[in-house]
Amino acid sequence: MKLNNHIKALLQSYSEIYFFKSKWIGALLLLITFINPYVALGGIVAVISAYVFARIINMSNEFLNEGFYTYNPLLTGLAIGYLFRFNELTILFMVIAGVLTFIITVIMYSVFIYYLKLPVLSLPFVIVSSIAYLASTQYSNLFVTGLYPHTVYDFEIVLPYWLEGYFRSFGAIFFMTDVISGIVIALIFLAMSRIMFLLSVIGYYSGSIVVGLMFGSFEQSFADINHFNFILIAIAVGGVFLIPSLKSYLIAIIAVCTSTIVLDSVLVFWSNFGIPAFTLPFNVISLSFIYLLGLIKYPQIAWIIKGTPEETLDLYLTNTRRYPGSDTTLQLPFSGKWSVYQDFDGKWTHKGNWKYAYDFIIKDEDGNSYKNNGDLLEDYYCYKKPVLSPVRGRIVKVVSDLKDMQIGSVDKTNNWGNLVIIKDDRGFFVELSHFAQDSIKVQEGDWVERSSILGLCGNSGYSPQPHIHIQVQENDKVGSHTIPFSFINYIEEEMFYSNDLPKLDKIVEPLHIDNSYDNLMTFVLDDEINFEVFQNNRKVDELNLKVNMEIDGTFYFDSGKGKLYFEKKDGTFYFYSTEGNDKYLNMMLQALPRFPLAYRDNLVWNDTIPISSTTNKIKKAAVLFLSSFYHNLFRVDVHSKFVSLKRIDSEITSSTLGLKRTTAVELDEFKGFASFKIDDIELRKIENE
Repeated sequence: MKLNNHIKALLQSYSEIYFFKSKWIGALLLLITFINPYVALGGIVAVISAYVFARIINMSNEFLNEGFYTYNPLLTGLAIGYLFRFNELTILFMVIAGVLTFIITVIMYSVFIYYLKLPVLSLPFVIVSSIAYLASTQYSNLFVTGLYPHTVYDFEIVLPYWLEGYFRSFGAIFFMTDVISGIVIALIFLAMSRIMFLLSVIGYYSGSIVVGLMFGSFEQSFADINHFNFILIAIAVGGVFLIPSLKSYLIAIIAVCTSTIVLDSVLVFWSNFGIPAFTLPFNVISLSFIYLLGLIKYPQIAWIIKGTPEETLDLYLTNTRRYPGSDTTLQLPFSGKWSVYQDFDGKWTHKGNWKYAYDFIIKDEDGNSYKNNGDLLEDYYCYKKPVLSPVRGRIVKVVSDLKDMQIGSVDKTNNWGNLVIIKDDRGFFVELSHFAQDSIKVQEGDWVERSSILGLCGNSGYSPQPHIHIQVQENDKVGSHTIPFSFINYIEEEMFYSNDLPKLDKIVEPLHIDNSYDNLMTFVLDDEINFEVFQNNRKVDELNLKVNMEIDGTFYFDSGKGKLYFEKKDGTFYFYSTEGNDKYLNMMLQALPRFPLAYRDNLVWNDTIPISSTTNKIKKAAVLFLSSFYHNLFRVDVHSKFVSLKRIDSEITSSTLGLKRTTAVELDEFKGFASFKIDDIELRKIENE
């Protein structure tokens, strides 16, 4: 590992304490600690000790590069440096404590993630620092040589007690209890994340006011630097582990208020042993709230945490708008145009434990599902039409010998009628019901691919008319409890949907992958694509892209200045998001966030793109901060259509942002893209000689 990676890991240990992932913020925080050199050196020694120990036991680089495993040892070192001056004896003490904190961090992380699905936060620091403080009381030589007064400079800024308390508490998170350190750290928060800064204010003052009311003295309350726990709780609960919103802000306030009695009880108990409360209240309350919200499946838990709450919010808003479907995806179980007869929680039979199901029929231009009078099964357009496998998997159950019920009667004994149950290799089961008698073409144990013929549509079981019933369920038992799912790659009234749920009574049709488009958009590692950049038909720049892959298998185009993530999934090509600061990659994302790998004349589809890809840094900061109060306040929509086999035109609009742009993308004849054009800027592919 190169030296700069070691330095990056060290610096990010500092920024991780405040939930940031930035070596530059870490560097600034490191400089701040030198206001008290003993604190600064204690932190450095503890981190280096933990890092060296990790290298000795051959821990992989992936565990160490981001500073995640070393910010707890850092806190322990800062705590010891706050108590003892720097000398040979305290260095030994710091080394031992740093290594112990690292060991406990790794162990607790493994246990918490595997069994509780929780972060460890700074709990290892609390445990080891408490142990270290208790042990130090027995080390008389350490006390004699190490203790020192904590005044590090003679001047202070005079502020109202309620404001001074806020800044002192902010700095106390880093064992810097002076006002100046607190002001600098607060300014860092304000510059990096307005949401986190707001939560720090909300958390500190809501908790301090509650304590002040209990004490009967607000001045005494605001003088307690242990109220830094309120700041950390509010930031963690309201902005880091939950999607920022008015509700998350309210939950943060509730969490802080409940922590007041935890903090004061800990202070009383811990004082008997002569040790501070550290961040124990923050850990207890934050972990309790996160665990509770996970148990009840709170919908706005931040499963993917980005560098700031604003970035997390941007990703969440983009994903919820772009991908309304689920990970449990099915292909429509037929070919041609069918109509949605009943959807989730339908008005007839899709209720209770069986509400996640769809029924499909065929209708004519007049909206009828039958010809003549509809008295005979043969009158119904979908009767004896092929039923196709919606997934690839193993056939685990077949019922085929039940008779088709005549119109006007139903089989109340065998509700599901003739059926097929498929175990999808992703771990769920799909049941298709009401097949025509003896029409099923597969047997139990058979393997089927998507679009394989299973049988013919019938009217067996509890079925008022011939139709296809499909559901996803928990196990292979007939009529088991259903679970949510969605359909991929279908057209609903000339609109393409890549992953969604068709609406009741709408006409839908599957769109199958065209191999020529699939091959066109196949990129492999180290592929290179080069573009010339033109503005008003005058060359102004070049863009050179190379295909790379993240450790999780996600592919991206790398320009050297940024990354553009992409994927082919279930018959759709996606540009997901960008990282870095490359305006041309943002341009590509805006011009074509997705498109189907199949062609239809004048086929249209809608999408949304990240707000961050369309605005400058200042405007983005304001927009995302305001979006936390009302998620639908800002959005950027993209309306796209095929105008030819190789051309896709789009319109980018946002009424609240005053945005309206037109784009055109030309697909290459052999590989990838020939050009991207937004307004007067165009990327033109350079053909390799």
